[in-house]
Amino acid sequence: MKRFVAAERALRSAAPEELLDAVRRVLQEQYGAETVELLMADYGLTVLRPVSVPPHDPRPESVSAYNSPAGRAFGSQQCHSEHARDGRVRLHLPVTVRGDRIGVLSMTLPDGENARRDQDELSEIAEVLGRELLVAERHTDLYLQARRKDRLTLAAEMQWQLLPGRSCSRPEYDLAAQLQPAYGIFGDNYDWSATADHLMLYVTNGMGEGIEASLLTNLAINALRNARRAGISLPDQAALADQAVYAHYRGRCYLSVLLFDFDLVTGRVSVVDAGSPHLLRLRGGTVERIAFDAQLPLGMFEETDYVAQEFQVEPGDRLVFVSDGVHAVASPKGESYGEAALARAIQSTRLLPAAEVPPSILRELTGHRDGAAPDDDALVVCLDWRGRPAAL
Repeated sequence: MKRFVAAERALRSAAPEELLDAVRRVLQEQYGAETVELLMADYGLTVLRPVSVPPHDPRPESVSAYNSPAGRAFGSQQCHSEHARDGRVRLHLPVTVRGDRIGVLSMTLPDGENARRDQDELSEIAEVLGRELLVAERHTDLYLQARRKDRLTLAAEMQWQLLPGRSCSRPEYDLAAQLQPAYGIFGDNYDWSATADHLMLYVTNGMGEGIEASLLTNLAINALRNARRAGISLPDQAALADQAVYAHYRGRCYLSVLLFDFDLVTGRVSVVDAGSPHLLRLRGGTVERIAFDAQLPLGMFEETDYVAQEFQVEPGDRLVFVSDGVHAVASPKGESYGEAALARAIQSTRLLPAAEVPPSILRELTGHRDGAAPDDDALVVCLDWRGRPAAL
């Protein structure tokens, strides 16, 4: 325990850009680590990149986020160990904060028996490191740069800075999302925020391309956040964001969005459907589209009124939200991906945790395009609902 306290104190007192040096030093001094490496998941969730490698550098130090030892720790969210004949062991520990998967902390220890004994404590150090990384990103670009195997477009830079994270977990739910193309997105977006008893979730499908689409989405999301933080109801949030977008664009540009307010206690959900994103539900082995009364996109006309509908989620439900860059994307032969293919993709990923569902569906979508570059953003959001545990 004294060693853990020393590690925690070292991380909390380290300068933002020196977190890796701090954790390396304390693991060497307190646990006898011979090597220590911090690997960050890239924006596309395809590779894990060492913090020490410069941005956009394709050198082979990057490892697969799926079929490498570090990738197995990242995917399973459990410690993965490699044992050498001389007794050394290499541990790969997931760096995750409240379900948001950041990367992997890898280290080589001289004694496998001691490594097994210290594994739980080392996992806690990896969690503390994750929390410090989130704080450090406010003050340094080092860790954001480490996530880039390619250069982001300016529109993508704006969109990624707008997002709340890629995944999160609470006793009531697991929530995850992913965008494609990760380094060139421009209009699609998502946002979420939770209180003690509510989860609000927005899934948006922006109009246009490039920087103009990103500017439109930034305006709409910040208008929705401003209304939400004022304690305004879901329909009024939509109405105020609609007014903000219309006041600026006068109907030339508008934004499609699904807005949800989940009651964490009862599972009742209020919904405002203002556009093209779709919701599909996996319940009891059956996938079905959940349709709502369509209302006007935000900013299409002046002073649009919005009305909330309701539906119920049950423990065990999986909800998958997609933009039209998923359900409407065409193959090289012109065949739309469609709801049937999407339902098959949801079925095929039913045993995966929520955090792995969006990238898995988007990889299948790439296969549908036969590897062709996407001509539209694609967004997948997955929500696994457990409901409020009885003891809470």
